[in-house]
Amino acid sequence: MIRAAVLPAVGSPLEITGIELPEPGPGQVRIRLAAAGVCHSDLSLSNGTMRVPVPAVLGHEGAGTVVSVGEGVTHVAPGDGVVLNWAPSCGTCHPCTLGEVWLCVNALAGSANVYARTEDGTELHPGLNVAAFAEETVVAANCALPVPDGVPLTDAALLGCAVLTGWGAVHHSARVREGETVAVFGVGGVGLATLQAARIAGASTIVAVDVSPEKEALARAAGATEYVVASDATAKDIRKLTGGHGVDVSVECVGRAATIRAAWDATRRGGRTTVVGIGGKEQQVTFHALEIFHWGRTLSGCVYGNSDPAKDLPVLAEHIRAGRLDLSALVTERITLEGIPGAFDNMLAGKGGRALVVF
Repeated sequence: MIRAAVLPAVGSPLEITGIELPEPGPGQVRIRLAAAGVCHSDLSLSNGTMRVPVPAVLGHEGAGTVVSVGEGVTHVAPGDGVVLNWAPSCGTCHPCTLGEVWLCVNALAGSANVYARTEDGTELHPGLNVAAFAEETVVAANCALPVPDGVPLTDAALLGCAVLTGWGAVHHSARVREGETVAVFGVGGVGLATLQAARIAGASTIVAVDVSPEKEALARAAGATEYVVASDATAKDIRKLTGGHGVDVSVECVGRAATIRAAWDATRRGGRTTVVGIGGKEQQVTFHALEIFHWGRTLSGCVYGNSDPAKDLPVLAEHIRAGRLDLSALVTERITLEGIPGAFDNMLAGKGGRALVVF
């Protein structure tokens, strides 16, 4: 028996309870978690904004140590540190054959599997494949990537979502060039990673935007050169900071219609707006045809940072070892499993950066 945070039904409170994990079968890996980040996507899964089969164990941003492996697993062995990859690519679907592995149509197929049971025999699904809100988990082998040398195991959990997403939004989706100006909307875990990525890319002016004035110190430590408290005048404030033009690149990390619209309005003519935040279907964003023509901006979605974890993790590790990328700076709270509901409340209240469950 191991302890886990179980979502019994959409909209229900998480239950910290014992669950029974099987031994890994062929092509599977059992992992003892060192840490798991609490991501806004977990909140979205719990409240039904995003759908997964339930009951489920949530948590998709994690790292730990391999306990045992099933038949056919050769890339990791017991005792190895691994980062959980919640969106493994199949390699054969149409996006994968185009090299767009972040759009793999089969990436979340494992979420429909039964991977564990509660003490009374209730079948459990692994939320987003990896079920990281638990002391241990069993995952498909392609969900376990070796932790790069020189990266502390607990910090490595953040590589599994926040850092790959923020890094990829800057380097793969928006493709920020040295000297460009950048605005980042939302200073949570992903937003802080995005700010660091923009700094590493050599952006000149980096504007952080958030509803909370208390996050300014966090944002500036991550690389922001300017800080704007969100209001109806956000886009105008950003244009004032950039010679009246707007920024070359806006990255929206919130997933709300008003924020997406503000990010678009804050982008210069011919600039790029990248949307990372995941919003609900009720969040309708509108544009009129003339402004799309006149402003010549590019608006693009960004899934998992448009990243290929197997290729990007070694690049990120080099920045970590060189001191350019600080994973611990994303974490504003270290908690136990029991602290996850409180971390959700803080997200809703716009407080803090990343909460990290440490086992």
